[in-house]
Amino acid sequence: MTNSTATKAYGYADLHRLMSLMTGDEKHGPASTSTLDALWVLYDRVLRGGGPGRTEDPERDRFLLSKGHGPMAYYAVLAARGFFGEDVLAGFGGYDSPLGHHPDRMLVPGAEIGSGSLGHGLPLAVGTVLGLRAQGLTGPRVWVMTGDAEMDEGSNHEALAYAGPAGLQQLHTVVIDNASASYARPGGLAARFEAAGWSVLTVDGTDHEALHAAFTARHPGRPHAVIARTAP
Repeated sequence: MTNSTATKAYGYADLHRLMSLMTGDEKHGPASTSTLDALWVLYDRVLRGGGPGRTEDPERDRFLLSKGHGPMAYYAVLAARGFFGEDVLAGFGGYDSPLGHHPDRMLVPGAEIGSGSLGHGLPLAVGTVLGLRAQGLTGPRVWVMTGDAEMDEGSNHEALAYAGPAGLQQLHTVVIDNASASYARPGGLAARFEAAGWSVLTVDGTDHEALHAAFTARHPGRPHAVIARTAP
């Protein structure tokens, strides 16, 4: 896989062009575009360490894409941040391409997990935090991005219910709320996290400054969730 982006500077304005390089019938376009702004703010301004050439740094922040059935925005952001060259994007979903319709951590530089089967990311993030703690690594933060409908999964419910009382301060969840959930909750998604002892903020998922402020808000002794509302 080439790394031609290492010598080229990319910005947010380049992302839609990069996404347009990926074609095919299984793009899951809305699932991707709804994540684009939050992904960019995380990778551009929030995540520490773990950039190109440092994907094995034990002190890096970890980002887990649980919403892996729509990875086009993820691939565009990884290319923009220099994990691989933009020339790789055109092969998206092809037999010989490392960029599958679900990301594969063994093939995609920078991907921490293979994902796409919904409901796995948050439990894996909880386990990652516990694993870091067991190694004495209390500095790295673990971020996981899920979808709103994905929060109906029992595995996510159990992980959410455990993380709050366990005080997993290193754990951060970004829920992309594009109104795709089938079942309403009194008080919305935020109330579910609050009931389990999480710190939680709800913001416009396209407002970069609001996203950054929410991502970097202090939450001592508690895991933190950001509900990023986007268009359906």
